[in-house]
Amino acid sequence: MIEDTAMKYRLDRIIAALERMAPPPPAAPDFDRAEAFVWQSNPNESFVPVKQVNRVPLALLQGLERAADQLLDNTERFAKGLPANNALLWGARGMGKSSLVKAAHAEVRRRIAKGRAKGDGDLKLVEIHREDIDTLPRCLAHMRDSQHRFIVFCDDLSFDHDDTSYKSLKAVLEGGIEGRPTNVVFYATSNRRHLMPRDMMENERSTAIHASEAVEEKVSLSDRFGLWLGFHNGTQDQYLDMIRGYAKYHGLKIKEAEMIPEALEWSMTRGGRSGRVAWQYIQDLAGRLGQPLKVE
Repeated sequence: MIEDTAMKYRLDRIIAALERMAPPPPAAPDFDRAEAFVWQSNPNESFVPVKQVNRVPLALLQGLERAADQLLDNTERFAKGLPANNALLWGARGMGKSSLVKAAHAEVRRRIAKGRAKGDGDLKLVEIHREDIDTLPRCLAHMRDSQHRFIVFCDDLSFDHDDTSYKSLKAVLEGGIEGRPTNVVFYATSNRRHLMPRDMMENERSTAIHASEAVEEKVSLSDRFGLWLGFHNGTQDQYLDMIRGYAKYHGLKIKEAEMIPEALEWSMTRGGRSGRVAWQYIQDLAGRLGQPLKVE
């Protein structure tokens, strides 16, 4: 009897140890909890709901009309279950690339809400961080069987020397045995058109036995994006339109004759006339005026 009790005790300890080493699989993600999520790969893989998406209204994104129309059309087709392309938004810093993705998601959700029947899937936005790109296949596996449709969004995507994770991204976007799930589209922003630094591509060309093939390997990643949208430095008129639009939207109590010289001086001290610079000026102005800014 004593031996049986001792044996049972040892077996219980072994079972407990095995359960700690191999915990039960995580529960299926509940995508009904929010309209947007952040994919978290460590310490446990999960989709973290975003209570309040950090975005600005589409109408405030000045100088992006052509890019906005193209991205909205692509996103709306996807939301309706029609074929759509992965999109790469590339170009000048601070010109609204990531803001446009978030604004397009909100606008398309608003458009399709009227015709969406109860029980139909929604359009979700899922952000994946650059350092988690190698876990993208596992991220997509959770979405494959969902009734919802997903924009998987990676901000500031680029690859440096000796970084081979771009190969797994290529396989997921196009060409893998499973391929991209039909209810998922991938949007990325980058300052680089081909997602690789120029010196990296030139080094590949100079050291490879077949230089053209080495460069083709690098460039072929951006080819996985069917929609390329270029963003360029804004003009002074566009910059001032951004300032006026923000000031009106947030109801800032200042005369334009006073605001415009300040805004121009602000842009000169920052060395640029981007949307980011305009927004930074508006935040400074609102703070000095003692006025809160609206939260979208």
